Amino acid sequence: MKLRMKSGRKVPRQDGPQYRRPRTRRVVMAAALLVISTACQGPSGGGTPVPDPTTITGSSASPTSASPPASPVPSAAAGKVGHIFVINLENQSYNKTWGPGSAAPYLSQTLRSQGVLLTQYYGVAHHSNPNYLAQISGQASNPMTRNDCTTYAPFIQTGTADPGQVLGSGCVYPASVPTLAGQLSGAGKTWKGYMEDMGTPCRHPNPGAKDDSQNAKINDQYATRHNPFVYFTSITSLPGCQDNVVDYSNLARDLQSAATTPNLAYISPNLCNDGHDSPCVNGQPGGLATADTWLKEQVPAILNSQAYRQDGLLVITFDEADGNATGPSGLPGGTAGGLIGALVLSRFTSAGTSSAKMYNHYSLLATMEDIFSLPRLGYAGAPGLPSFGPDVLSVHP
Repeated sequence: MKLRMKSGRKVPRQDGPQYRRPRTRRVVMAAALLVISTACQGPSGGGTPVPDPTTITGSSASPTSASPPASPVPSAAAGKVGHIFVINLENQSYNKTWGPGSAAPYLSQTLRSQGVLLTQYYGVAHHSNPNYLAQISGQASNPMTRNDCTTYAPFIQTGTADPGQVLGSGCVYPASVPTLAGQLSGAGKTWKGYMEDMGTPCRHPNPGAKDDSQNAKINDQYATRHNPFVYFTSITSLPGCQDNVVDYSNLARDLQSAATTPNLAYISPNLCNDGHDSPCVNGQPGGLATADTWLKEQVPAILNSQAYRQDGLLVITFDEADGNATGPSGLPGGTAGGLIGALVLSRFTSAGTSSAKMYNHYSLLATMEDIFSLPRLGYAGAPGLPSFGPDVLSVHP
């Protein structure tokens, strides 16, 4: 037999003894060809590959543009939370938010099915401002913070008390009062506050001036009182405030990679999108329904980010319950802000579960500090104050 090339040129047959390969080589080559053939054909049966079960679905909207492409989830080798996202909404009681008639189906149903609902999570005061301050400093409320700091007045200290409290009244704490932000920076970690509609980085009133952000304006619904970082001189007196306390629009860029995402991303929507105003100055209905729409548009960008999928933790909660609702006694730091609930999402949580253990905003601070191996500040360090335990997270610092 003679073989013919496509050109028609004849080539001599090559089946003589001098061309025969040893039997072992022929077997090896046959096995190699079989492996290659199988790999090219794909899974047996020719079916469509099974999607990644960890893929998060949801709206493609993001803080300023479409969500970044979902990055593959790495192995659980780290076994520890490395990026924390906190979103605070405004003035809703637990039953209104999480009950069967909730005006927030995305939060109370869609996201609820992906995380752990803390059914006994409480605010620590009325009104808004002291709840935000508690989350990053562990300080208790005082008469001016309970009045939402309508004047950006310096804190006048009269003494100290356990656990780690400065006594007195005022809004802008002296540089001697530590914060979670300062702890993170000192430990070589990164943090940012993302404030919707703030525009100018580290924006706050002049010392002693009236806070003109108490009421929303067209194209400016930023609220200073919902930005806890600017109430601490240890933050505002440093040039780094301009880099770390920024407008919310910066989040989309920072989410592009885990390396550019801060270890703590603290997010405050504007007065309409956090549910505070109803109706809103821009004509939107406001309230819980508008807050839910904002979450549906913005949260997928976080859930699809490399940082979240790698080792992220997202906490969505409220500052306080509506009205003057309070909670039961027995929890260090108190429950004077009423029952609000909190939703915790992470690859380190069990989806669709709940915990009835009592927590408050100081518990959130304690959890963040424990995760990053930081000392607990203020009421976060009070004896008996619980941080999120195995009822919430499968890994614990």
